[in-house]
Amino acid sequence: HPRAAAEGNDEPRAHRDAGQRQVHGRRGARRAQTFPITKKRGHICMELSLPETFEAYSDARKAGFLKVKTAKESGRRVAGTFCTFTPLEILDAAGMLAVSLCGMSAETIPAAEVDLPRNLCPLIKSSYGFYVSDKCPYTYFSDLIVGETTCDGKKKMYELMARGKELFLLHLPQGVDLPYARDMWRAEVRRLKEYLEERFGAEITDDALRAAARQRNMLREARSHLMEVLRADPAPVSGTELYKVLDGLGFDFDLPHAVAHVEELAARLRETKPSATAGGPRLLVTGCPIGGVYQKVLGAAERAGAQVVCFENCAGIKPARCCVDAEAEDILTAIADAYLTIGCAVMAPNRRRFDMIPALIEEFHADAVLDITLSSCHTYLIEGRSLRELCRSLGVPYMALETDYSQLDAGQIDTRIAAFVESL
Repeated sequence: HPRAAAEGNDEPRAHRDAGQRQVHGRRGARRAQTFPITKKRGHICMELSLPETFEAYSDARKAGFLKVKTAKESGRRVAGTFCTFTPLEILDAAGMLAVSLCGMSAETIPAAEVDLPRNLCPLIKSSYGFYVSDKCPYTYFSDLIVGETTCDGKKKMYELMARGKELFLLHLPQGVDLPYARDMWRAEVRRLKEYLEERFGAEITDDALRAAARQRNMLREARSHLMEVLRADPAPVSGTELYKVLDGLGFDFDLPHAVAHVEELAARLRETKPSATAGGPRLLVTGCPIGGVYQKVLGAAERAGAQVVCFENCAGIKPARCCVDAEAEDILTAIADAYLTIGCAVMAPNRRRFDMIPALIEEFHADAVLDITLSSCHTYLIEGRSLRELCRSLGVPYMALETDYSQLDAGQIDTRIAAFVESL
């Protein structure tokens, strides 16, 4: 590793030897994780150590570490993912816990910028920073990271991550309309299944895949039902509060519990009477994943008197409406085909996004579109021009907002969004 060599340490960044993994920290110092092997309920289990800096973490982060540590010590394996294109049913059927590793905080960006350029998407830098700093329990305890060839920055980040973590890279076609796109993606999904079977000894049957598809479909439908409560005018809950629930669902390993919780919340909100002060212009939010900026941006919109009523983004509507045909004769093909219906700016052309947004404007009675893009996300930044033209043709006001995970632009965002909302 170039940095290690520069610091006088010519060992590899990470290696495994006799049941012990040694990983180089930020400045070449090494920490050791010992994995004693035990037997429990027929499983081979490991008693896992926590990061050296564990005691310095917040209570919420400590709880996350202990939660996934307990799951692993009971014999479960953890698969970290970064993208909604990752076919979670394959991981579920393999008996793995699938959890999102996307970094949504500026906290770890300085650690990432030791290796990565500063003019890079904050989501990539934050994700890589959590990896190198051991501040994310799910990255720390992941047996496998499943990456995907969406944006170029993430592809290169995965190459660095693969030096210290086992990583499987799914190659995504760059256009769904290409004649070979479906066959290529189906082959990639099958390759993931075969890899898990060979590498981890998983037995992934059609019955297990169908059961996983049904369970994931139930969660997708529950998420849709929750988001659909925002069709009401005035909305019974703020977009900020609802997005917080959506964002947290990626860390609930008990899927039946998650489904029941979300359906119960949706039912309760349908019966909620909005306050007398509720109302205001209705905004549809689109663009990049907003987990690291939603409080800053959505909070500004709501303080200005707007209602945030629809999320087209990665944690919102578009992945929730790609249900798998669990009764299809070839279930693996059905899983692959469902994921390829997700509209994303990495596709050229990205017809599905441009078909979905007009329909969502009508469904959620949106008065305007707020297009949130993370700094240096070239695909969404460039696609914003076409989206602006689409909104103009629909007679719907449009605002593009580029931001990052810092709070340096919070005042400017407040001012710009307040002016936009006032103009509606």
